Amino acid sequence: MERAPDSLPFMKMHGLGNDFVVLDARARPHGLTPALVQAIADRHRGVGFDQLAVIGAGAGDATLTFYNADGSTAGACGNATRCIARHLMDESGKTALRLVTERGTLLAEDAGAGLTSVNMGQPQLRWDEIPLAEEMDTLELPIEGAPTATGMGNPHCTFFVDDAEAVDLPTFGAAHETHPLYPERTNVQVASLLGPDHLRMRVWERGVGITLASGSSSCATAVAAARRGLTGRKVTIELDGGTLQIDWRDDGVWMTGGTAHVFDGVLTRDWLEANR
Repeated sequence: MERAPDSLPFMKMHGLGNDFVVLDARARPHGLTPALVQAIADRHRGVGFDQLAVIGAGAGDATLTFYNADGSTAGACGNATRCIARHLMDESGKTALRLVTERGTLLAEDAGAGLTSVNMGQPQLRWDEIPLAEEMDTLELPIEGAPTATGMGNPHCTFFVDDAEAVDLPTFGAAHETHPLYPERTNVQVASLLGPDHLRMRVWERGVGITLASGSSSCATAVAAARRGLTGRKVTIELDGGTLQIDWRDDGVWMTGGTAHVFDGVLTRDWLEANR
């Protein structure tokens, strides 16, 4: 782990209210520890975020590493990937990027009208890829409500319900995040069908809690809905924070939506020293 810097610049971004602290480590170390990640995540004494993302140099146009608010790492974060892709496109003038993540190398593109698309890769549909604790059919798990399991670089558990608004998500999400079938915990989604290829979804993210939006959860829900014959492979998903377009193509699951770079800031030396 690198030595903590004297101060630490950061960017605050969000995709549909799914908010991120982004550190650019291409030219300077960040000195992150799990304790420091948790301190930055504190919305009262730190900055606050759903995930923290680090931009690094290396293969492709950049490498991306993601952290949850509890200090654990996340293999994928779709909305953060889109936010960073927009930042890097504005910085470089490019309209397409290759971003290296734990999930693999992801292609991001300018979709026009201020929107950004990212290919989140092929969904993981086998029990051992997601992963689950034992071999089983991932389409309908032996859990009350018969949810669908999907991997998008992180595990997901999607429940299709009559009314997503009626679910007590704080209780429901917390209970299922740590279900024994998911050895690495799971993101939990509740989704209801609004119309042809149109879903309403709410999300509980592992290591975070309720978020206004989640890119990887949206991709997982779209894949699950298509597998169950509820929708086609191109859907609109309404989240608490806004709308995403998901398109499960032959080359992967593409996600398109808006992004925002809200402000830039600096974590001071004294604060870093107190929270390392």
